Amino acid sequence: MELDIPSPPRTIMEVYKMLPEGTLAELINGEICLSPAPNTSHQRLIGAFFMKLTQFVQPNGLGEIFISPYDVYLDEENNAVQPDITFVSAQNASIVKSHGIVGVPDLIVEFLSPSGNTHDLVTKKELYEKFGVKEYWIIDPSTKESIVYKLENNQYTLAGKEIATLFSPLLTHHFEF
Repeated sequence: MELDIPSPPRTIMEVYKMLPEGTLAELINGEICLSPAPNTSHQRLIGAFFMKLTQFVQPNGLGEIFISPYDVYLDEENNAVQPDITFVSAQNASIVKSHGIVGVPDLIVEFLSPSGNTHDLVTKKELYEKFGVKEYWIIDPSTKESIVYKLENNQYTLAGKEIATLFSPLLTHHFEF
């Protein structure tokens, strides 16, 4: 495969944007992080959960749900992520662009993978908190444990920890999976 590069990239974000479409990569604090494709159970759970969220959000006109791979540019220089599921409220719809989300979504859902627990539980949690994502859900496909963090005073507080269900303070709704 030959790439036609008119000029060399000057920033790490330019390098990130040059990656081939569909590359499972994120740019976190100026570092490109590659990840393998998710396994079958991971994909099944993401798909089923995406359907549940969509069936609640769309009829109620609450906003839009996006499924990975889909770029979320938290800033213009150092942070672009591909969360498993992303929710953007109707009030925040202006951040949805043709090439991805540019700005901070209202809610992000990550499903743990066997290799990415620290990445989702620590690194991404700190990143989403720093940028002001209102809610961050972490779901473990192997145990079906859900952890819900809610942003209060610019800091995440634990809003709930359950098995095969979760309550979203933001959406004021219970979801079972």
